[in-house]
Amino acid sequence: MRAEAQNNVEKIEKSLELLRQRLDWDTAQHRLEEFNARVEDPNLWDDPEAAQKLMRDRQLLVDAMETYSSIKQEMSDNVEMIELGEMEEDDEVVKDAEEALTALVEKAAKKELEALLDGEADGNDTFLEINSGAGGTESCDWASMLARMYVRWAEAHGYEVELQSESAGEEAGIKSAAYKISGHNAYGWLKSESGVHRLVRISPFDSAAKRHTSFTSVKVYPVVDDNIEIEVNPADIRIDTYRSSGAGGQHVNTTDSAVRITHHPTGIVVTSSEKSQHQNRDIAMKALKSRLYQMELDKRSALVNEVHENAGDAGWGNQIRSYVLQPYQMVKDLRTNYETSDTKGVLDGDLDGFMAATLALQVSGKSRADAQSDD
Repeated sequence: MRAEAQNNVEKIEKSLELLRQRLDWDTAQHRLEEFNARVEDPNLWDDPEAAQKLMRDRQLLVDAMETYSSIKQEMSDNVEMIELGEMEEDDEVVKDAEEALTALVEKAAKKELEALLDGEADGNDTFLEINSGAGGTESCDWASMLARMYVRWAEAHGYEVELQSESAGEEAGIKSAAYKISGHNAYGWLKSESGVHRLVRISPFDSAAKRHTSFTSVKVYPVVDDNIEIEVNPADIRIDTYRSSGAGGQHVNTTDSAVRITHHPTGIVVTSSEKSQHQNRDIAMKALKSRLYQMELDKRSALVNEVHENAGDAGWGNQIRSYVLQPYQMVKDLRTNYETSDTKGVLDGDLDGFMAATLALQVSGKSRADAQSDD
């Protein structure tokens, strides 16, 4: 076997070993048997929420076991094909198998990263908030571009996206927007997006066609599972209703159905304006609990805390990522130094490279300074 193919096999074996450890392979079959026994319980659906969680947990285990086994089998099959091709001096067979191994390296590495999403809330659905910052109309337009970027990313990954609230900009774009993004590991992937995002471009709102710099902040919070108790003292909150200030047309509320909840001890303010008043109240309360839960997670994790400290004022000195459209094309993450010149692809939702780089950095335990010194 040639050196490159052997190197790829070693990379795949390394990924498989991590997957095996994360899965706790030696006990996985036993855990699956326990799940199957519980699924056959005739009283299972007496508690629909518990049943759904059980079915979801079982499927995640099945998927993880099948992923490990399929990668291992595919590696073994291609190694055998290379050995057979070399014995029979069939260069075409060897080439095809070597190319398959190269592709398998990338697949295994991606699954390895996904296996690292084992934080307390990584598997949860998530709330994503976007707020325009310094830059006026230009910043509001940038906020709408980011909203589109994240919606496209989520939809491309099969996540469900639900708009929770939106405040239109005075001339263009949006002042703010909040989404609920639902699906396995939604929070785990998106949590790395918390921070200030900086845009440099020729402003379409400037008649002199000058370059402008604008900022928008993104904040990400896990949706709190029903089994996590978050106490909210009614005396600590104020609930206001108001009329939504949407972009106009048939969806503008004609009654005071939008809801704003203010949590006095922390200063947290959450809103919901896309449903009925009763639904908006429920959505806003869930969002508040998620914010409070995130604060608790931040206290426990210095890495997460560092990320959210960076999600401060939307202006100079707090940005995590820079998007330059003029005078050159470049998107660069300032934490990992990961960059690409495919600005259109990024703004169309191609964020996987940035997320993977940040996750790998967090898992490695390196600081931002360490990453920059490696550049």
